[in-house]
Amino acid sequence: MRLDLSVLPQKGRRTAEEEAFESSEGFVTARCQHAAVESAINALEIHGLDRCPDQGIDGFKRYVALAVVARNIQQLGAHLKKKKS
Repeated sequence: MRLDLSVLPQKGRRTAEEEAFESSEGFVTARCQHAAVESAINALEIHGLDRCPDQGIDGFKRYVALAVVARNIQQLGAHLKKKKS
């Protein structure tokens, strides 16, 4: 995966050009998506998926895929629980 846009704002004093870029619609949208990704990563870490015990790249890919499936099941359960009440 390749990122074409850096969504982290510049530290310190910014030029007018940097200010305009950081207030552009694309930057703001990407920044909101970045926050969502950070939130999902934090949720995985809280539930014990912060270390990969598997060896090699294939094991890592398998572990990440299972972590995503586990998170999706958790989200579905939360949605069903909310819908019931």
